Amino acid sequence: MSPSRCSIAPASGWDGDDPAVECRACRASRRVPTPAGADNMAMLMSSTGHGRPRIGLTTYREQARWGVWDEPADLLPVNYATAVQDAGGVSLLLPPSDPTSADVVIDGVHGLVLSGGADVDPRRYRATRAVTTGAARADRDEWETTLLHAALLRDLPVLAVCRGMQVLNVALGGDLLQHLPDVIGTDVHCPTIGGYGRHVVDLAAEARLARILNARIEVATHHHQGVGRLGVGLVAVGWAEDRIVEAVELPEHAWVFGVQWHPESFDGAALFNAFVQACRTYRLLSQEEMS
Repeated sequence: MSPSRCSIAPASGWDGDDPAVECRACRASRRVPTPAGADNMAMLMSSTGHGRPRIGLTTYREQARWGVWDEPADLLPVNYATAVQDAGGVSLLLPPSDPTSADVVIDGVHGLVLSGGADVDPRRYRATRAVTTGAARADRDEWETTLLHAALLRDLPVLAVCRGMQVLNVALGGDLLQHLPDVIGTDVHCPTIGGYGRHVVDLAAEARLARILNARIEVATHHHQGVGRLGVGLVAVGWAEDRIVEAVELPEHAWVFGVQWHPESFDGAALFNAFVQACRTYRLLSQEEMS
């Protein structure tokens, strides 16, 4: 059966029309049901310490001070790694690197977390920089965008957090609202400096995120930008009370979600458990394909 036209064409220039070639996402859409024992096998492998999925976490690159040192460093708040590890995964940090190495990196992990951080460069979504937008991090923008496309091509599970959700949206052709207080008239999404505020998010009742979490949740928030026009294929599934988009998913893929809040810092165990389970399943299916 000929695959439906794929929206994630590989670098070779394939346009999705050749039935002899397809990406992992297209194969996954027609994959036969997993054998009844596969989930039990995944649970057994996890409980014995085997099969713990490797999760790549993107990092900041910032000037940092520790001990007697004050120099550029690749860093990430410990809550990200702890959340992954508590859910049964192994955390691997992925600092900004040569984008040509993205394929090799993604082939070595079973899931990708796009972490929070600095504002995405407005030039990536063809906008003029607002005075409120932070300095560009060109190396990180390019690295994470390239990692993301490599992950989507393989149908790798992706959890995009805060800035990560914005990277996801921009990478798929969407744009951003550069300063939410100018749009909604309040700083409810970023109420404190160096800390997280709280607000309610309503999730679409039919959304997979609502099944993982609840239809209404309280979240930890710290962002002054937000999703504007949605990227190709993305669906908004969560909103703050002011109707700012707080969660998105990419339904054509097995497990790709973006959340504007910080689940690694507050009440995020259910989301990370679901993510790591998806990564565990990805690893199991990858092993079956190689056997």
